[in-house]
Formats: sequence, structure tokens, C-alpha cells
Amino acid sequence: MKTIFLMICLTWAGQLSIAQEFKKVSYPEGFTEQLNLVYTSVNGWEGKLDLYLPPSQKKGSPLVINIHGGGWNKGVKESQTGFSAFFNRGYAVANIEYRLTGTATAPAAVEDTRCALIHLIRNAKKFHIDVNRIVIMGSSAGGHLALMGGLLENNPIFDSNCPGLKNIKVAAIIDKFGITDVWDWAYGPYKTSASATSWLGDKAKDHEFIKSVSPLYQVKKNSPPTFIVHGDADPIVPYQESVALKAKYDELGVKCEFMTVKGGLHGKFSKEDDEELTRRIMAFLDSISL
Repeated sequence: MKTIFLMICLTWAGQLSIAQEFKKVSYPEGFTEQLNLVYTSVNGWEGKLDLYLPPSQKKGSPLVINIHGGGWNKGVKESQTGFSAFFNRGYAVANIEYRLTGTATAPAAVEDTRCALIHLIRNAKKFHIDVNRIVIMGSSAGGHLALMGGLLENNPIFDSNCPGLKNIKVAAIIDKFGITDVWDWAYGPYKTSASATSWLGDKAKDHEFIKSVSPLYQVKKNSPPTFIVHGDADPIVPYQESVALKAKYDELGVKCEFMTVKGGLHGKFSKEDDEELTRRIMAFLDSISL
């Protein structure tokens, strides 16, 4: 019996190991990779990013910063591999991790996103990055963090772990079905998310704090151009969250494109919709000369 039990345990361990293996990022010849670069350290936790760089150019490369989703409570940067469209256009890619709920509650993930952005701006010359052509992108909780990272601009409210940089900006934000109003996601009429209240921790009923970590309340007249995509049948993050964000952009006259995926679930789009999404994102970036 002990032998059988041991064999079962080893089988489970093997399955778990396989489950944690992710496809390696594929990039064109001439690109280089720098994996697990530390961009911040907080109470013994090290924030790391993977950086993929095109061949050096006289003019710095455009950069896309990618942020994984997972309700702020799960997910790893290694799960993100689909960067071919950016590589083919000569973009550098920074794929970042951040503190999850089990390590630290809100606003930790926002703080880490800001520190990653600030680190890359500070080291732009070293990495041959054009600071005027930085795009920040994410899906689901990563979409929320991309919006927060880009919309805060020079507001240092969540920059205490990486202070001192004065000119913080991105050229564009790409938000894929991200959370835009955390209070609404936690307590709203369409969804009551335990991920939201867990992430908020002891701030779960602090309305003003929740507004401070909600992208909907960070949009200004001079906010970066933003591309939004959301499936209108999303069962996880309500489609109405993106509708409200688009309305705020329109109210303030900020450039914003909103792609609705008919029948789209939470990022589970058809191959045709994924191809159309890529085409429209690239056309959007072209429209702002990136």
C-alpha cells in the first residue's frame, strides 16, 4: 500500500510539474533575452521581469510592457508568450510579475506595476528603449494594472517603493477586458467578485481608497490614448466595466478605441476574433505613430 501511495504521489507531483511548464517565448533572430531581472525589492520579495530586446538601433526601440491576469491572486509572467506581432515590428517586450494577494493586498500590485514602469524608464538608455514609445498592456487584472500604471502618469501616490522619477508617461495603453471600477466588481449588480474583496483586504469597504485603485477615476483630459477590447458575454469581468470606461474617455475627449467581441467570453475569443484584435491593435498604434 505504501508503494502504491508513493507512486500516486509521484504521479501527482509529475503532473503538477508539467502544469507549471510553459512554452518558451519565441522571438526573431537577432533578438536577445534577459530573464528574471529584478526591478524592485519589497520586504524580501523581489519583483522580476523578462526582457526581450531587438537588435540595437540608433533610435531606441519601442517597448510594450505586458502584465498577466489572474484576479490579482494567481498567474505568472511565464504564462505570457504571444508577442510575435510586436517582435515583428521591432518592439522590445518586458513581461512583468507583481505581488499577488497571498503575498500582499492592495495597492501592492499597482505599486509593483509602477515600479516596473519606472525601472524601465530609468534604464532606457541601457536597454536602448525609446521612452516616448512605451506601451503598457494587460488582460483582466493585468488590464486593470496596465490602466493604473499608465493613467497615473506623474501622480506618485503609489510610487513610495521607487520614488524620485519626475517624467513618467506611456504613449498608449492596451486594456484587454480589464477591471475598471473595483468597487463595482466587488459589489456591483453584474458581479460580486471574491477576488476583488480578497485583493482589497482591510480596505474592502473603504470607498475612497477603492476609487484610488480604480482606473475609471484616473482618466484625465490628457490621459494616454487607449485601446479597449471586451467580449460582450464575459462571465468574469462584466462587459459594462469597459463600456463605462469608454464613456469616460469620450466625455473627456481622450482618444480611445473600443472593440466589442460579439459573444466573446473572458479572453476566450475565436481564432478569427484574435486575428482581428491583433490587426486592430496594430492599426491603433499606427494611428498614434508608434
